[in-house]
Amino acid sequence: MKRETVPLLQVEKLSKTYLGRSTLLDRITGAVPPTVRAVNDVSFSVERGEILGLIGESGCGKSTLGRSILRLHEPTSGKVRFDGTEVTALGADDLKVLRRRMQIIFQDPYASLNPRRTVAEIVGLPLSLHRIVTNRSQERELVVEMLEKVGLKSSHLDRYPHQFSGGQRQRIGIARALVSNPEFIICDEPVSALDVSIQAQIIQLLLDLKRDMGLTYVFISHDISVIGYLSSRVAVMYLGEIVELGPVESVLTRPRHPYTQSLMSAVPEVDAPGKLKRVRLTGDLPTPLNPPSGCKFHTRCPLAIKRCSQETPVTEMLEPDHRVACHRAREAVSVLEKV
Repeated sequence: MKRETVPLLQVEKLSKTYLGRSTLLDRITGAVPPTVRAVNDVSFSVERGEILGLIGESGCGKSTLGRSILRLHEPTSGKVRFDGTEVTALGADDLKVLRRRMQIIFQDPYASLNPRRTVAEIVGLPLSLHRIVTNRSQERELVVEMLEKVGLKSSHLDRYPHQFSGGQRQRIGIARALVSNPEFIICDEPVSALDVSIQAQIIQLLLDLKRDMGLTYVFISHDISVIGYLSSRVAVMYLGEIVELGPVESVLTRPRHPYTQSLMSAVPEVDAPGKLKRVRLTGDLPTPLNPPSGCKFHTRCPLAIKRCSQETPVTEMLEPDHRVACHRAREAVSVLEKV
């Protein structure tokens, strides 16, 4: 197989399990605390130059998946391949080399920047860590160049994070992620902590940088409108699993999984000629400490049948590049029809 035909990122059956908190009774009895399977057997690929949107409720495992891909959180099992290299098999030194090509933009611009370092030190740190520069003047020159790309000025170099607005801080975080000239970026809800007007500016900046620098994104968000605007494909997560994945137009206009349908029906459409049927879910989101048997969504699903509680659904390809993990995906009529 030619190298250029291989997806830039391949994730195969990736799982991440945490040990839950031990209770007082656990400590007294010596019992082992329960485990939390935050990510469960997730598989997908990302092509060069693509934006894959990753969406789901808070706590579904999106951020854990993103960080496990980069090995910021060590995966429990599964494989991650980046440009043909198995990331999960690399030693510390080789992983450090590869990380120059794989970076992350964090959600919270207030917590992700060291308050004791200047902008020059924050953005310049990857340059020294990866030995991209040999002296301070060269480092400063590259930092200024990157700051200008993200809409900041050279006069900001010696200021501290507390002297900037939230949108400016996120631009600093973006500059730090891109200064080493990576190819692949995990965008971990980079606009969710910002005002709506600032969100639009940052989203446009990310699109401009993708075009100018030839970047590939996995964009994590709980906002369907953001995912729909940015992404070429979308993956929908529920309790650590991808339940639907496909081209953004197919998934968002013809969702086949009841969970995706419920997400889409909750989106207000002010300009729509008619209302959309609302898919109302029953019950609360189950705890990952004790997930339901069979299909994890069956406890809230309006289409659930007995089989759903007994058998884990197999992922099926229903349309070209559109796959769904649901027992009733083929027979269910979309509930998003106009009334």
